[in-house]
Amino acid sequence: MEKIITKRIYDAASPKDGYRILVDRLWPRGVSKENAKVEEWLKELGPSNELRKWFGHIPEKYPEFKKKYKEELKSQTETLKRIRKIAEKQQLCLCYGAKDTIHNQALVIQEVLETMK
Repeated sequence: MEKIITKRIYDAASPKDGYRILVDRLWPRGVSKENAKVEEWLKELGPSNELRKWFGHIPEKYPEFKKKYKEELKSQTETLKRIRKIAEKQQLCLCYGAKDTIHNQALVIQEVLETMK
């Protein structure tokens, strides 16, 4: 498998990013579709509105968020398998809008993809 990376959508896109997928349920404020340079926007992979609002990007809630979010992702198995196949052929970049680069949904998706069989 090629490398899976995560990157803020607000950071400049690079050819080194590989196949870019936005994994936010909501389109990031202030980012044009042209500047985003994403191959896909998989809003269905973003956390549910309820989970997103509950988490509120509060780092102390991240372990519980991660657990709940992995449960939500179980309903997206086919999509996850499809993007894992992309990652087997080329670098995959999971883009997200959160300011926190350590506690966000893209990292959870990355972990799920890297541990899939």
